[in-house]
Amino acid sequence: MSQTSLGKAINSGLRAAMDDDPKVVLLGEDIGALGGVFRVTDGLQKDFGEDRVIDTPLAESGIVGTAVGLAMRGYRPVVEIQFDGFVFPAFDQIVTQVAKMGNRSKGHVRLPIVIRIPFGGGIGAVEHHSESPESYFVHTAGLRVASPATPEDAFWMVQQAIACPDPVVFLEPKRRYWDKGEVPDGVSLGSQEAPLRFDAARVAREGRDATLLCYGPMVRTCLAAAEAAAEDGTAELEVVDLRSLSPLDLPTVYDSVRRTGRAVVVHEAPLTLGLGAELAARIQETCFYHLEAPVLRVGGFSAPYPAAKIEDEYLPDLDRVLDAVDRVLAH
Repeated sequence: MSQTSLGKAINSGLRAAMDDDPKVVLLGEDIGALGGVFRVTDGLQKDFGEDRVIDTPLAESGIVGTAVGLAMRGYRPVVEIQFDGFVFPAFDQIVTQVAKMGNRSKGHVRLPIVIRIPFGGGIGAVEHHSESPESYFVHTAGLRVASPATPEDAFWMVQQAIACPDPVVFLEPKRRYWDKGEVPDGVSLGSQEAPLRFDAARVAREGRDATLLCYGPMVRTCLAAAEAAAEDGTAELEVVDLRSLSPLDLPTVYDSVRRTGRAVVVHEAPLTLGLGAELAARIQETCFYHLEAPVLRVGGFSAPYPAAKIEDEYLPDLDRVLDAVDRVLAH
């Protein structure tokens, strides 16, 4: 094991997948010599060549459309979208072609495409560079949607996404690209099984008083909130990192909420009709008689992403999470 950043862990995962399977090809804007806008693909074109790490024109719909054709010819394309807000020119390709081809062909044509999207805010960028588009994709049947929160998960999950026979929208928390953690050395999905299933949630911290449900960039925020609550004696909070947003690992969610009796869902995306609303409804349908308080949600506001100087007011932080915890504990 060695310490590395989340961004470099994805790079290592891509490298391992390309070593294991010559059909894995990368496509995106400036992903070759530049290594991508966040340098996630740094060095891969030098080592694997321009035929496998392909710099494309600035045309997201064309990039995803090309990936559809490559996948139909037996390749496993991995697309990089530079920023979350830039995925929308390719939205039609993703929801109309990528998501539906398997069902349309009765399973005869599978599209094992990974669409990597740096998502969320926290880096001082503006709208189009700080979006949280997960609800659009989670709502679309035929797509898997996943988001790693740690370097180790990023390393394994990007390989699992590439190995998956279904198309995957892989949401990378861009403000966590530089967070460091332990990543295994000298292994790949071809030589060793990943520690967790691709669609499994993870109990990141055990607790007894309330459950924080989160994913991607909010996992670190929720762990900090749990640490603060424990230090001041307010509560012992359980933190569940969802990891897979579609499908959801609902048994792990239900098991945690049944034990704690209280739940707070935390995400950066706007609350209105977001993933938190779905989770709250599911928990209240299935765990109603175990709940000691209504399920609360903490998220972004139903407004365009703000200017960088005030994004801290928009993004859920430790204080907003702890305020929601206080309210569920007050019941």
